[in-house]
Amino acid sequence: MLFGANDRSVAAEEAFTNRQAQWQAVVSALADHLQRVAGPAFDVEDMGSPRHNVLVAHGVGGIGKSTFSRKIEASLLDSSGRPAQWPAPAWPTERLLPVRIDLARSSGVDFERVVLAIRLAIASLGRPMPAFDLVLRQYWEHNHPGEPLEEYLRRGGLFSRFSNAVNLPNQLQSALADVAQALALPGTVGGAVGQLSTALVGALREHRQTVRALAGCTRLADILEAEPDLETLSFATHLLAWDLDQLPAAKRVTPVVLFDSFEEVGDRLHRDFERLLQRIVWLMPNTFFVVTGRNRLQWAEDGLQGQLDWTGPLAWPGLTAHVPGDRAHSGPAVRQILIGGFSDEDCDDHLARRLAHNGQPLIPEDVRRAITARAHGLPLYLDMAAMRFLEIRRSGQTPRPDDFGDFPALISRTLRDLTPDERHVLRSVSLLDAFSIDLATQVAGLAHDAAALRLSERPFIQDEPTAGLWPFHLHQVVRSAIRNADDLTDDRWSPQDWQRAAERALAALGQEWTHGPRRDRTVLIGCLRQGLRLARDHRLDLGWLTEAAFSYVGDSVWEPLAPPARGQSDDVLSTPAEALVDTLSTLARRQREHRARTVERLTTVIDSGLLPVELHDMAVYYRAKALRDIGRNEDSRGGYQHVAEGGGRLAPAARRGLAQAARLAGDFPAAFAAGRRLGWEGRHQRVLGDLYWIQGDVQRAAQAYLDGRLEAEEHAKSGEAAHTQAMRAFAVAFYDPRQADDELDLAQQLLAGLDLRATTINAAMASVIRDAGTPTVDDRVVALRGELQDAGLTSMMPTLEAAVAFHQAVLDDHPALDATLARLREQTHGGTFTYYIDIAHFMADLPLPASHTPPHWLDGEPTTRARWRALVTARRDQLRTTAP
Repeated sequence: MLFGANDRSVAAEEAFTNRQAQWQAVVSALADHLQRVAGPAFDVEDMGSPRHNVLVAHGVGGIGKSTFSRKIEASLLDSSGRPAQWPAPAWPTERLLPVRIDLARSSGVDFERVVLAIRLAIASLGRPMPAFDLVLRQYWEHNHPGEPLEEYLRRGGLFSRFSNAVNLPNQLQSALADVAQALALPGTVGGAVGQLSTALVGALREHRQTVRALAGCTRLADILEAEPDLETLSFATHLLAWDLDQLPAAKRVTPVVLFDSFEEVGDRLHRDFERLLQRIVWLMPNTFFVVTGRNRLQWAEDGLQGQLDWTGPLAWPGLTAHVPGDRAHSGPAVRQILIGGFSDEDCDDHLARRLAHNGQPLIPEDVRRAITARAHGLPLYLDMAAMRFLEIRRSGQTPRPDDFGDFPALISRTLRDLTPDERHVLRSVSLLDAFSIDLATQVAGLAHDAAALRLSERPFIQDEPTAGLWPFHLHQVVRSAIRNADDLTDDRWSPQDWQRAAERALAALGQEWTHGPRRDRTVLIGCLRQGLRLARDHRLDLGWLTEAAFSYVGDSVWEPLAPPARGQSDDVLSTPAEALVDTLSTLARRQREHRARTVERLTTVIDSGLLPVELHDMAVYYRAKALRDIGRNEDSRGGYQHVAEGGGRLAPAARRGLAQAARLAGDFPAAFAAGRRLGWEGRHQRVLGDLYWIQGDVQRAAQAYLDGRLEAEEHAKSGEAAHTQAMRAFAVAFYDPRQADDELDLAQQLLAGLDLRATTINAAMASVIRDAGTPTVDDRVVALRGELQDAGLTSMMPTLEAAVAFHQAVLDDHPALDATLARLREQTHGGTFTYYIDIAHFMADLPLPASHTPPHWLDGEPTTRARWRALVTARRDQLRTTAP
């Protein structure tokens, strides 16, 4: 940033944002540690008790873990280094001794330097650590013969980092001198550390009073006798913990060691370095450790026994989400915290402060908003976007919101510590919105789950166990970079590799739906959502998607399938997959948009000629339904006729449409005969119920709807069950308002979670009929008219007006009824639904106009007229009986 522009008025500052929750976790864990160490039960030499002295902060690469680690160190060193938004801790920072150790390979750190860094930090106390310093001196002379420790520290840069580093060689020498004096050894000890160690071991074994200061360190003699290698050095850190514990209370401090970039200590198959580091943590229980890295620490997993020295939930209760009840400790139950993404507000704040010009944000608000939307909370993306902003500005252009897309560097940052198999799985699952371990393995084409299991533990894989079908999904920024940015890595995939992976992914989803452990609606929708997008984006054959499409429409539930919409340049359909995506997404959207738009979309699909015959008939059938909804009944009848004659899977539904067309035209005997032949596939009970209530035979209609609901439940068709129940409530509302309450309650229960707009409106009309004759009806009718108009459900308008006519007939409100009749004549001038004019006259006991052509009633006009009039007079009697 500093060298990104020549304009010196552009200020680039390190912007630290938020992390209050993570800081509070550190404060709470450290306070718990301090309380433990100060307690009377604490024993620094206790090697069997569980350890609570470590906190892990993990997160995806670029999320800000190293910045967080540096801020913790600064905050613990001096309160002036604490970010303003972080609250002050309750304990004094001067009793803490923080030291941050970057384990990144680029820092050149090894285990020896880790141990030296910790000892150099403690050197600031100005006192030797006699037990540890003896072993360190012995180790140094054995492994660095002829190389002074002081020269090594200076050459390795440790002198410049630790201001008290110059004191360490003197403190080691002082420790040796003190021991030599206690043992009454002659001469100098600088070149006689071996002799000194041997003499000290003998004195400790013989329990001499002269070495009583070190006699309390029960493991010192054994460590001095061991081969002075790295293994011994790692165990010697226990001696450093013991030395710290011997300090006078007034001089005692608590070291806080921050291990950063922990993911780089080695891969998960070779844990040699990790084992040495874990040994430090275990053997120094009076030191608090903060580990930051990309991955959770696995130390609480029993499966690592043999690779690490101390494993399992009993050893590390804070590193597992499940604390055994009989061993639960009093501190925080979980010591692994996620460094998550920034909120949108934090992203904007970060960008506003990252680059400034004359004290004002350099990045404009609209550009910050676009970057924030694409960053998904990832700070690394924000910083890359800021660099990109300067690059564009340096070229003399003005950065625009669409200049910020995917960054190739994100790919290399994500892949750099993955095994080849993990990289292969990662690229494979980037094709999926969500996945399971088994699905990831299938998509990758691997024979074993190991790579997918390891990948699932990475922080850029987000795990939501309650998500339902597939618990894992890839961080959106990482996924977008892998799929869209230029991949410059050595093992990058070719276009053919991506195509083969997409084919495997589609086949695996089909296998999940057709042969998986579950084959319910949730699995169907999940597989369809991912499968449709894969087939469309990669121009794949439809395969199992055809069968899945028919299962989707068969229940009439219409969950949104929502693959991303095609761009404006792709308006012309070119593959069967594109045509199927448009068909199914149109059917789902028709619940929320005007049916004329549904007709337009489906016509585009039909005219493309891309779909196979069965799916082509699906588009024709549902266009016929939409045509009926907007009043184009002859066109609708033609569509139904085409599908019925084709004899495909939707032929029974098309024959139902033809029966309904006969009903709309007033040919009730023909509709009745057709309805009786439909069977369950044609939803015969619904067709008969629709026919019966128009005849005024509402109780018979209610029974038909009940039978239809029971059939639907038997076939596990929740959409059909909800529809027939809503219509049962509609029929019952005419003759029994109290029972209608119960029927409507059940309809609402069945509609919960379903997106069935027309059925929901039917239930609302049922409530209007239930309340006919009361003052609460009129406002609801106005709202329903508006909703029907907005949805393009003009075919339902006459039904609503019939409900209004019933209300007005009960009130004997002839002026209002005249207005309703006028609307009915306008709505039915095309020749369909004209029977509603008859019904309105029957309700009010009015004569029909001489010019009116009556329909063919099943039981004749006098019987039908008497039924409707009886329903009106019965409602009036009910209202008089219940009136206060």
